[in-house]
Amino acid sequence: MEFKFTMPTEIYFGEEVILKNKEVFSAIGKKALIVTGRNSAKKNGSYDDVKTALTTTGVEHILFDEVEENPSLETIEKGSYIGKINNVDFVIGIGGGSPMDAAKAVAVFIKNPDVNKENIFSSGKLESIPVVAVATTSGTGSEVTQYSIVTSIKEKTKKNLGQSIFPKVAFLDSRYTYDLPYDITVNTAIDAFTHLVEGYLNTNSTYMSDIYGEKGFELFKYCFERLVNKELTVEFRNKVMMASALAGIQIAQNGTSLPHGMGYPLTYFKGLPHGLANGVLTMEYLKSFKDKTKIERMLNILGFSNLEELESIFNRLIDVKIEITEDEINEYSKNFFANKKKLENHTEEVSLEDIINIYRKSLLKN
Repeated sequence: MEFKFTMPTEIYFGEEVILKNKEVFSAIGKKALIVTGRNSAKKNGSYDDVKTALTTTGVEHILFDEVEENPSLETIEKGSYIGKINNVDFVIGIGGGSPMDAAKAVAVFIKNPDVNKENIFSSGKLESIPVVAVATTSGTGSEVTQYSIVTSIKEKTKKNLGQSIFPKVAFLDSRYTYDLPYDITVNTAIDAFTHLVEGYLNTNSTYMSDIYGEKGFELFKYCFERLVNKELTVEFRNKVMMASALAGIQIAQNGTSLPHGMGYPLTYFKGLPHGLANGVLTMEYLKSFKDKTKIERMLNILGFSNLEELESIFNRLIDVKIEITEDEINEYSKNFFANKKKLENHTEEVSLEDIINIYRKSLLKN
């Protein structure tokens, strides 16, 4: 029971939490840079709620709404430049994982004017200006983690910025997810589930972190059934958002494991959405474990008797068809396996052949 647990983010969960707690913004700063994508935050009401809260509490804001899916360092530099010339003192990220991750990175670049896309990964430990996160999907957990996943075009991959940037405050209101299309709801939910799985089956897992994983699995027992039956009720939206937050809290302590690192080239080179890239690898990852004691506990909480029952759910929710060659699989595997840091969270010894087999069995199904 020896562990370290850090969760500095204040979480406000529930209906209209932004408007009910608008004084939070003015307590953080006087001028905010809102970082978001082009459309969704304006359509789902989250941007209007933030704008109303800022206006009524006397906080100025600048809007940067150019964040793409899988944000590039170039976009982050552009957003940070706008923040710097406007002298903002905090950043608000509104959206799914991409805008929230971009907001964190922008906050680091604003705090450290000498940092740029060329030197960020070699700059050592850096601080950021405060970040507020407003989640509008249920999957990434970025609103409660310290990670900022960015796209390095130079290195042709997605990677963690390498800084610890916990949002100061996270607002979670499932109303913003009500109109999410079914496919995006599935993709993001699968992302949250893979966070739960990889954080739970992890060398860093502790009694404390397992509480979040197991409570998340309890919620997914309900959520999987509703996803399969396409019953996307208000109760479902609330529960999957809570499960995503619990998963985020867990991986904030433990990190992720093999599927996440292995999924990045599938997103970068094959265009697979992040949740799907993780999800398509998850079943073979689970099957690769020699010791399935903890997997069996997870399955029991989920209400499944064996892995085949979980696989049946995945097969009903995920249908990935991509063109990929043996040579590409070998290249992705070698690049992943060469980075020993990416293997440390896996609880068993893993070989290059193991990695190749997970890719092959996941992606070359007849």
